[in-house]
Amino acid sequence: MLELNHGFRVVDLHARLDPSDEAEVASRGRETTPEALERELHQAGVVRAVVSPGGRPEGQGYLRANNAVARLSVDRPFLAFARIDGPRDPSSRASARLRNLTASRKDHHVSPEDVEQYAYDDRFHGFTLAPDRDGLPDEETLDELGDVELPLVVRAGRAFPPSAVEETLLDRGFPVVLAGFGGYPLDRELMSTAIDLLDDYDLLYLDTRYVRFRSVLERALLEHPDRVLFGSGAPETHPNVGVMEILTLDVSEDAMRRAFSSNASRIVPGLSPGET
Repeated sequence: MLELNHGFRVVDLHARLDPSDEAEVASRGRETTPEALERELHQAGVVRAVVSPGGRPEGQGYLRANNAVARLSVDRPFLAFARIDGPRDPSSRASARLRNLTASRKDHHVSPEDVEQYAYDDRFHGFTLAPDRDGLPDEETLDELGDVELPLVVRAGRAFPPSAVEETLLDRGFPVVLAGFGGYPLDRELMSTAIDLLDDYDLLYLDTRYVRFRSVLERALLEHPDRVLFGSGAPETHPNVGVMEILTLDVSEDAMRRAFSSNASRIVPGLSPGET
C-alpha cells in the first residue's frame, strides 16, 4: 500500500500487538509482528501508537501478555497499555447483577495491587478493558484506577453500551476513552449516545477505531473537537484506512490536527512531540 503524505503529525491510540508465533498467525489469519505493525503505521504517517495485547484464553489472565507487549515496544514507536480483566459480568441482565454481588477475583484477574504496579512501571502508560470478553474489575480495583489516574481505553458496543460505561466507569477520576465511539459494531445509535455523554463528563473521550460514518465523525469533531482521538484498530484494518476517514471529512484542519495528535497527547504525555 502506498505511503500517505498528509502533512499531519498522527498518533494512534488504538492498535493491537501480540507476541507472534505460528499458532497466533494461524488463529488470527494475519501476521501481527512488531515489524509488520511498525511498517503499516509508517505507511500511514503514524509516528507513535498505543499498543495492547489481544484476547487471551479464558482463565489465563494478561500478566504475561502485557509484559511481552511492553518488551516488544522497546526501541519502537509504541507505548504499551496494560490490558485488564475482572470477575464481574458486564451485562445488564438481572441474573448478572445478582451474581456480581458475590463475585470475587480469581488468581488471573487484575487486582488493585496489579493496577498500582502497572501504573508505576514506566513501561506502561495506561490500561485497556474489553468487558464483553474479559469481565469488569471489582470496585476496589476500579477505585485504584481512580487513584493512579491513568487513561483507560474501553471496548464498548452492543454488549457493553455507553449507558453501562456511564453507570460503572465514569466519574471515577480517570480518563475513559470509548473505542469506536462506543458503538462497535457500526451501531450509529450507540455512537450518538456516546457523543451526547461528552456534554456531561469532562474525562470522557472517543476514539475513531472502526467508525465509518462520516456524519458521526463530523458531528463529534464539530461539537467536541477536544475529545476525539484517532485510533486505527490496526492490524485488523490498515491504519491508512482510518487516517483517510479523517482526511476526507468536512472539518477544519485544526479539528483534524486535534484528533490526530494534540488531544491524545494531552491524556497520554508519552505521545507528545517531545517524546517521539
